[in-house]
Amino acid sequence: MPVSVTMPRLGESVTEGTVTRWLKQEGDTVEVDEPLLEVSTDKVDTEIPSPAAGVLTRIVVGEDETADVGSELAVISGEGESAGGAGESAGGEAPEQQQAAGQQEEAPAEQAAEAAEEPQAEAEQPAVEEPAEQPAPAASGEGTPVQMPALGESVTEGTVTRWLKQVGETVEVDEPLLEVSTDKVDTEIPSPVAGTVLEIKVAEDETAEVGATLAVVGAAGGAPAEAKPEPKPEPKAEAKPEPKPQAKPEPQVSEPTPGTSYNEPAAEAEAAPEPVRAEQAAQPAAPAQRTTAPSNGGEQAAGYVTPLVRKLAGEHNVDLASVNGTGVGGRIRKQDVLDAAEKARAAKAAPAPAQQPAAAAPARAAEKPQPSAKRGTTEKLPRIRSAIAKRMLQSLHDMAQLTTVIEVDVTKVAKLRAQAKESFLQRHGVKLSFLPFFALAAIEALQRYPIVNASMDMDAGTITYPEAENLGIAVDTERGLLVPVIHNAGDLNLGGIAKRVADLAERTRTNKISPDEIAGATFTLTNTGSRGALFDTPIVPSPQSAMLGTGAVVKRPVVVNDPELGEVVAVRQMVYLALSYDHRLIDGADAARFLTAVKERLEAGNFEAELGL
Repeated sequence: MPVSVTMPRLGESVTEGTVTRWLKQEGDTVEVDEPLLEVSTDKVDTEIPSPAAGVLTRIVVGEDETADVGSELAVISGEGESAGGAGESAGGEAPEQQQAAGQQEEAPAEQAAEAAEEPQAEAEQPAVEEPAEQPAPAASGEGTPVQMPALGESVTEGTVTRWLKQVGETVEVDEPLLEVSTDKVDTEIPSPVAGTVLEIKVAEDETAEVGATLAVVGAAGGAPAEAKPEPKPEPKAEAKPEPKPQAKPEPQVSEPTPGTSYNEPAAEAEAAPEPVRAEQAAQPAAPAQRTTAPSNGGEQAAGYVTPLVRKLAGEHNVDLASVNGTGVGGRIRKQDVLDAAEKARAAKAAPAPAQQPAAAAPARAAEKPQPSAKRGTTEKLPRIRSAIAKRMLQSLHDMAQLTTVIEVDVTKVAKLRAQAKESFLQRHGVKLSFLPFFALAAIEALQRYPIVNASMDMDAGTITYPEAENLGIAVDTERGLLVPVIHNAGDLNLGGIAKRVADLAERTRTNKISPDEIAGATFTLTNTGSRGALFDTPIVPSPQSAMLGTGAVVKRPVVVNDPELGEVVAVRQMVYLALSYDHRLIDGADAARFLTAVKERLEAGNFEAELGL
């Protein structure tokens, strides 16, 4: 019996999600809990596993489309059921049947087009098996729709940023078909089935709702339906320069694992892939392009990579065989190639000072910072940056925000940290920074003054005091500022907080954080001093009522009261703590009491028991 795949709830306040990439395509077999698709919300990017084993017979929500929580994303049927039968048993939707009927009426045109496609069929199978491919037109009439998946609870739509395949091209199961973008994430949508792209319904830079049909994929060798002009038509004459038109293609199934790339402008992707796509629709050697392209010697060992990743590897002279993919199933992503290129550059630059020690100093003095390549350019606003901008503006609009700053002497904490950092690393496996001390002091102050941890509902006329201190930690990532949450932080000691901070920060930067771990904060801590800032005035994220910013710890001459010498000037380790808060709920006196409690805890420096000293 067919099983419906629905959009899960990916966080407390998330109501929708956007499908960024289908890891399986229509006609593919899938196991229970095997990753089926990738979705994005304003909280997190994550994978959705298959709820059942079987065949993915229908995709309801295509890539870059947004769906509400609980809405249907796809249908999985038993291996014995056909795509058409599964679609009918799963709901018998009239639009699906009408589309299939419309494609069957165009069978004469498809048969004519199929004649031009016969060389490709011959390239894929021996000539003696060609009669078995003759029913392709009928199969193409029952094409599988590629739909926009839901990529987060609050995501209802997505934008097609780039088509990786064009009408007439063949595609494997799970091979990246297009790239989509939402206000949560940019990702790839894989093909749900193996076959030929018959029709593209949503062009690049167009937005579709979750569940909308993005394209139609038919059986391998099937003739394309009416080719839409939107998805970047190219002159077919440009396909001639491509190599290997006469080479015997290897079976496409030898490279089923796709790569991933993010945030690439569509125009940049056209440079290399488009001639290949044109040739694939006209020449039998096209399938070999994806499996034997010589642009990088390591591609055979690395598995399938997208044309963009392959092109990027060639530009940076990166051997894909030496790159460890961080994508789903070990797929190589764009960032993996960039990281490998950066490591290679660092390795080449490292020996230079040792070889010419005498000339190193003058050369370094004459060096000027290289300007960024983005100077003078315009790029599309990423969805996550757009979401951050809207939330920050809304937060300032909804609250009467005020910031109070206090100066704290953390000399005792600095001495304890220097004394215990080696043993702490051995016991807990993470480095001991100042941040866990600030976090522990803030949590204890929140327990004493719960108004700073509370939230206010003006419409309901209520103040809610949470049962626990759920501490959000602002993390700087390449995609923007994200805030993973340490739930029940009041139950942790200094070592537990340090480990949780390190773990959450690492998984947030590598996009491995779960939706629940990025929602539910009651109070946020941001370490603005990590980049040298003395202090700033943080913007409180709604519905929280306060946020603490910690500045850089610096040595300064300070007047201190010595028991024997009286007031003297000494060099001390100092830090500014800035508390931003909703002045509608928290008075200045409340903020001062909270900051004073944090100051007293840090300056007392009674952390020996926490550090095992």
